[in-house]
Amino acid sequence: MSARDDRHTLGAVEAEAALIGGLLLNNQAWDALREPLLPEQFTVPLYRTVFTEIARQLEAGQPTDVVTVATALGGQVGLSELNALAQYIPSPASMQRYAGLIAERHRARALLAAAGEIADLAREGRRPLIDRINEAQAALARLTLDAPRDDWASAYDGMVAHSETLEARAEGKAAVISTGLQRLDDQLDGGLRPGQLVVLGARPSMGKSALSMTIALNVSERVPVGFLSLEMSHDDLRDRKVAMLGRVKLSSVIRPHVGDGLDWGRVVEGIERAKTLQFFASDQPGLNIRQVVTKARGLKRTHGLGLLVVDYLGLLAGLDPKQPRTYQLEEATRSLKVLAKDLSIAVLCLAQLNRQVEQRGEPMPVLSDLRDSGAIEQDADVVLLLHRPIASNPELGDEWSDYAKLRVAKARQGRTGDVNLRYVGEQVRFEDWNGPPPTRTKSSRGRDL
Repeated sequence: MSARDDRHTLGAVEAEAALIGGLLLNNQAWDALREPLLPEQFTVPLYRTVFTEIARQLEAGQPTDVVTVATALGGQVGLSELNALAQYIPSPASMQRYAGLIAERHRARALLAAAGEIADLAREGRRPLIDRINEAQAALARLTLDAPRDDWASAYDGMVAHSETLEARAEGKAAVISTGLQRLDDQLDGGLRPGQLVVLGARPSMGKSALSMTIALNVSERVPVGFLSLEMSHDDLRDRKVAMLGRVKLSSVIRPHVGDGLDWGRVVEGIERAKTLQFFASDQPGLNIRQVVTKARGLKRTHGLGLLVVDYLGLLAGLDPKQPRTYQLEEATRSLKVLAKDLSIAVLCLAQLNRQVEQRGEPMPVLSDLRDSGAIEQDADVVLLLHRPIASNPELGDEWSDYAKLRVAKARQGRTGDVNLRYVGEQVRFEDWNGPPPTRTKSSRGRDL
């Protein structure tokens, strides 16, 4: 029986039979299949059984044919049935099409099943709607995750392809995301990169939200940014954006009727500057990691996305509240790393530090101060730790009032080290520090760095 090569007219059952026949006659076609197949993708029970045994033998490095398969199956399938399948003599190109068709039809059936599951969820009225929506999104997400992908690359082919990346770097066209803070960019060999999970840790009131928004607004001049604020409302975020972009005091923005009032000229300048920014914010509270992933995918699809900021990790809800908090955080950081790679974006996630940092003689944070889970350090490509000495020791002199130290404590593809920053507190923003950092004097009591 000859095999038909037309992908659009060939049925799934015929494709399954043709592929099995081809494998029985040409074992080398197994390694050439670009689309790896699984037994459950076959619709006919007989073909599923035969394919399972063929796959077992070939993956064990054993030659397979009608005799070895019939013997292994012990009478479940007869020689006559296997001989009938072996009449198919497809070409290698046809084998590729058959494998693709089988996988495609399997995913179509999975889509139909997911549609039925979503319809049932829509009709169900016992549970909250948001829980049912989350389950529906998970059902659709499984279709994407189940799709096979061939991501093996040889050393030579990979290096040839990577030479284009090197040329782009040499020409200043690499896909690197500048933070807008020159010294931080220098420490990170240019800035943030797509696929990276960056964690910014600090104790409360050190300015991690201000630093993350400074970076986000700077980045949004060039690429779209999504800012997920699980703590502040849209009004709070907008107050800060007015102060940062207009270079006005936050206190004047909140209470414009007090003191010298609000410089409306600068406010208008800030609003005009916002026109040029690709900055998108959400203040939806209580998000879990699945909802974060869904929102990021939606923003990428509708407006584009280069950087996602999550403020902050400790406020992310777990998918299963019954699980220990440590496990929930591991789930979140792992998913954020996968999201960064999958969407080819940088993810900046804020995290609290343990109280122990305040109890040590040396208040500068270290990696082990990351709160609740070692998975944060493990999953992150870059870990930034922020400290303002004046915040932990108010007795320091005025020269320390706007000084901040940002430590690159981990850099998977770069260098660790410290970066000096200036914190413009009244405008809740950071900028590069110019000149040497302040030094401790005799009049300074207590700890500084």
